[in-house]
Amino acid sequence: MAISSLPPFKYVLPSQHSPYTSSTSCSELNLYLLRLNRSRSFSRCSVLSSHSNPKILKSNRRRFGQTVSPYDSDDDGDDFVDEDDESDDDLFSDDEFSESQFDSKKSKNASEIRYSGRFSRRSNRRASVGSSGRRKDAEKSTEKRFHRLSDELELDERWLPLLDYLTTFGLKESHFIQMYERHMPCLQMNVSSAKERLAFLLSVGVKHKDIKKILLRQPQILQYTVENNLKPHVAFLVSLGIPDSRVGQIIAATPSLFSYSVENSLKPTVRYLLEEIGIKKNDLSKVVQLSPQILVQCIDSTWTTRFSFLTKELGAPRDNIVKMVTKHPQLLHYSIEEGLLPRINFLRSIGMRNADIVKVSTSLTQVFSLSLEKNLKPKYMYLINELQNEVQSLTKYPMYLSLSLDQRIRPRHKFLVSLKKAPKGPFPLSSLVPTDESFCQQWAGTSLDKYLAFRQTLLLTDFAKKYERQ
Repeated sequence: MAISSLPPFKYVLPSQHSPYTSSTSCSELNLYLLRLNRSRSFSRCSVLSSHSNPKILKSNRRRFGQTVSPYDSDDDGDDFVDEDDESDDDLFSDDEFSESQFDSKKSKNASEIRYSGRFSRRSNRRASVGSSGRRKDAEKSTEKRFHRLSDELELDERWLPLLDYLTTFGLKESHFIQMYERHMPCLQMNVSSAKERLAFLLSVGVKHKDIKKILLRQPQILQYTVENNLKPHVAFLVSLGIPDSRVGQIIAATPSLFSYSVENSLKPTVRYLLEEIGIKKNDLSKVVQLSPQILVQCIDSTWTTRFSFLTKELGAPRDNIVKMVTKHPQLLHYSIEEGLLPRINFLRSIGMRNADIVKVSTSLTQVFSLSLEKNLKPKYMYLINELQNEVQSLTKYPMYLSLSLDQRIRPRHKFLVSLKKAPKGPFPLSSLVPTDESFCQQWAGTSLDKYLAFRQTLLLTDFAKKYERQ
């Protein structure tokens, strides 16, 4: 706030050579003393304000390689307003010291003005001491409640309302430090704007417990305005056929979605999925729900490299690869060297030909996501040694590889054996497909409770054996 300086007062003693009368000189003296007093009061308040209400600037520094988002700007304005500002303004609106009041009471003598000046200075000193005390109390409170933040960051007490609000979502000091390091300006938000934005996310289906995860991954979301960013992105998801009940889950899975332009990034990605890859429009919603990250990937390069690999390595037709991506779009995330190739080599090692692998991977594309040591190999060994099946049975029942060995395959096999209802020869893999209730009716001919009790006992026995070996 600019302070207009007063020129030095030149008092001219009344004399016969002076053009001014004594009364005129006295009036000018009184006026000058009043203005001088108001100028000093003004200066004190301005200095007080400069300490209690510093301007918070948004840093443009990048932290840990984070790219500054084009949506970082906050249209609502996030400058903090110090509570002391209002009381400071009252000092200048007091009628006793207004110019109009002085003009209407020119008969007031200089002693009254001097007394008023002394009273004003004492009031300002008391206000300054009171404000200083409040600041010290606030600083102590800050250090007590967020002592780690005070030690590691340049914590401003005006961040406290926002921090207090965010703690209702389970965020702690360590989380605030993480947010600060990822995107410092997010902590400078005024709490009302933050409440508005998070309330909108909750209203479209984001769960309360997921807000914490979203803010840690994408703290910039506190700065994305509802009308200019959040609503258009939610409308975009709905336009893809995403059910309202699933919108919140997609946001929680991929909060970075809001940092991408709908027109310049998201819509072109959708067009590429439809026109270049060949995903059917009716399947688009399912693909996005299975893997929301596909919207923020460099989809052209990931598709080209994996399509080329599967074509050359397995001779897979394009239609089969499109079906793989439609059923399991996460395929586009998997590393070729560490994900796809080792599993293809394993299937080859157990006797599958390329055509068999294409058939299995088209029907059960998530086979590329299963652990070799903890999943594929143990199931294969159980298939051969316990169920007495051939590897070719997997081309007819590839679902076998997706079933839990401990929760489904072994319990059903052992249960039928205990009831002496297991057929001789290869164990029928079709008995592993239906639900527990259907299995009991069609294969075991017993109650569901009896089977569940058997399975529980088997699981406890296996757990005890594993514990003894350790």
